[in-house]
Amino acid sequence: MNRRRAHDEDDGYERLHRKRRRVSENQEIEDRLESLILRVGEKSSSSLESNLEGLASVLEADLSTFRVKILRILTDCAIRMPEKCTIYATLVGLLNAKNYNFGGEFVDYIVKTFKENLKTGKWNAARYCLRFIADLVNCHVLAASSLLTLLETLVDCANEDGVPQVRRDWFIFAVLSALPWVGRELYEKKESQLDHLLTTIDIFLNKRSKKHWPALKVWSNDSPHLQEEYLDCLWAQIKKLKQDNWSEKHIPRPYLAFDSILCEALQHTLPAIQPPPHNDNDTYPMPRVIFRMFDYTDCPDGPVLPGAHSIERFLIEEHLHNILEAYHLERKECAAQLLCFPYKAKIPLEYCIVEVIFAELFNLPRPRYLEICYGSVLIELCKLQPSTMPQVLAQATEILFLRIDNMNIACFDRFVNWFSYHLSNFQYRWSWEDWDACVRLDPEHPKPRFVREVLGKCLRLSYHQRIKDMVPESFGAFVPLKPEPIYKYSMEGAANPGSAALPGTEAAHQLVVCVRNKCTPEEALNVLRELPNPLREGEQPAAAQAAPYNPLKIDVFVQTLLNLGSKSISHSFAAISKFHYVFKILAESEEAQICILRNVWELWQRHPQMVCVLVDKMLKTQIVECNAVATWLFSKEMAPFFTHAYLWEVLHLTIDKMNKHVSKLSGELQEAREALARADSSSSDSEDENNTKKKKDQDKPTEEAVERMEERLEAAHMDQKRLFLIVFQRFIMILSEHLVRCDTDARDPDTHWYRSTVGRLRQVFLIHHEQVQKYSSTLETLLFTQDLDPHILDVFHQFIALTA
Repeated sequence: MNRRRAHDEDDGYERLHRKRRRVSENQEIEDRLESLILRVGEKSSSSLESNLEGLASVLEADLSTFRVKILRILTDCAIRMPEKCTIYATLVGLLNAKNYNFGGEFVDYIVKTFKENLKTGKWNAARYCLRFIADLVNCHVLAASSLLTLLETLVDCANEDGVPQVRRDWFIFAVLSALPWVGRELYEKKESQLDHLLTTIDIFLNKRSKKHWPALKVWSNDSPHLQEEYLDCLWAQIKKLKQDNWSEKHIPRPYLAFDSILCEALQHTLPAIQPPPHNDNDTYPMPRVIFRMFDYTDCPDGPVLPGAHSIERFLIEEHLHNILEAYHLERKECAAQLLCFPYKAKIPLEYCIVEVIFAELFNLPRPRYLEICYGSVLIELCKLQPSTMPQVLAQATEILFLRIDNMNIACFDRFVNWFSYHLSNFQYRWSWEDWDACVRLDPEHPKPRFVREVLGKCLRLSYHQRIKDMVPESFGAFVPLKPEPIYKYSMEGAANPGSAALPGTEAAHQLVVCVRNKCTPEEALNVLRELPNPLREGEQPAAAQAAPYNPLKIDVFVQTLLNLGSKSISHSFAAISKFHYVFKILAESEEAQICILRNVWELWQRHPQMVCVLVDKMLKTQIVECNAVATWLFSKEMAPFFTHAYLWEVLHLTIDKMNKHVSKLSGELQEAREALARADSSSSDSEDENNTKKKKDQDKPTEEAVERMEERLEAAHMDQKRLFLIVFQRFIMILSEHLVRCDTDARDPDTHWYRSTVGRLRQVFLIHHEQVQKYSSTLETLLFTQDLDPHILDVFHQFIALTA
């Protein structure tokens, strides 16, 4: 009995061990297949053709066991590595020639994936899916007529009524971007149908609105390079490709080597594909303007840069963009992959790379990745290719500087940030003498303004004497002042005997002693208690009674405390944290908060970075509110600094703070609603689950808690709307005042200040477009009315057109 039990147990262990071994072996085979499929097309001692032939045989042998896995890997690879699209299409073609049923299953799988990507709004994946489907025609997996039916269906979606233009644009872009792969095949087999498709696209493009175009241009001037809207540019490239009988010189086509095998295979037809209808919650890719910085005349002797309207330019740029997307988190690997571009012998690679990186950096409304990502990749490129890349980058910088007069203000800021960061990594060396002419220009002109902003940003990355030493003496006016506080209650001059003494000086000195003796917030308040309120003095008792705050108390406290903490940002933060209670007491109204901000500015106006971080800290600790910051920035005393970038840096961090607050509350409310719905919908549980249920009930939010969250979110939305109304109202006021003043004085209103300020208005619309969009109808009703100056109104209409 015991022996039999022991034998049964041994037998059970053996069965389990065999099962585990079988699972382990299957996993190893799956991993090996995935590795083989992923690596096909990489450098190898064998030819690509022999590798494809061998891989097709291996996969065919494993189809019975790993069919689903092979379908998934092939599809994923084709979408995630679009530059190898033709390689995977050839592989599918060879498998289809060997196993017709697998070919049919693959077509069904790729169609299902395409539909799923459309449904979930994965637009790039859907576009690469369509390209792969198109390339299967070249490999005789799909019939050409079947593909044309699909392309016609997608173009029909572009002619739907009542849907956003960005949706219609995407369908046209997806179809056009697939044609370089399959255009030749369709031209040879279905020329009339292809011509009809192109005519329909031409009609659509001719009647399409391009109101958004000026808002997305890096330069307002189209000389020397036309800044084309992305669909117009691709359409011009496709028309040129058609003139060249659909033959291009960039796409590798390994299936040509297997033509005799592939042409014998039976073809499949696509099932009917109807894209999902538009939903108001859908977000579509935004329109773009194609960035051009170089043409063939800028490149030295060697390979010629393809023309702006050659399809090769589109294919090269898209490939480089894909490399950036794949490796942007690893700057060294990214730079190495860019320099290993497979067709580098045919093109001036360094020029193409630099143009593509700047195209991403200057992309509007926002770059795809953090700005520092592009700066760090360019530094790595200079290290890997020291003989050519630094020269090309210097040439690009010169071109950008020459054309800076017409540069979009958001791109101007990014150019400043990149150049200062780049200089800091190369010992701040630059041929400043070449830009000596900007010394004689109006200080508000973009060129001297650029130099001033670059030196200001370099100061954040270095120290004052270093910045003074790195530029010639003639640039002295551009060197920022030494970043030190201006404390108005300092011993010299403030405490003059008699009536000339600055009010509050004595209290300020008492507060210094008090803080240095580690006083409590209450003791600091006691020092301020006896200070008179200037708003209550004078001949207007009614106004004095209504005075809501004491500006003298705020002056003394803010200036003294922040001056004592001026040694570093950390010291300032510690001071704010310790005396947070006093700040909250003093900042009892919006006017009081503006007074606090004014004092921060008075103390630290020579150190813009400190102003930015202190305002940010005060927003985080709720000493000041976003609306107060916006009102202060647009006040009369800040008007002279409107062309300084740090003013707008503070505005954008303020708006970002508000947007993040609304987003956080919205996310919390959504989670609470879902938790409540789950708890309400759960059916009665068994006794075994009672303990778990009790624990879940404790975590479940109550309906009252959800209602309170809804109220908080509604209040946050109101604050956000009010913030945008303040910002845009102030913009309209200062721009309108400028236009009226110029009209009265018979002066040209198109000054550097005016262009810069209109650019800043456009920048606010673009950078925060997702949030501003929610209030567009309110803005149109209250602020951007038809009686407004057309130049200002045009900026609003361009913004509306972005997602119209």
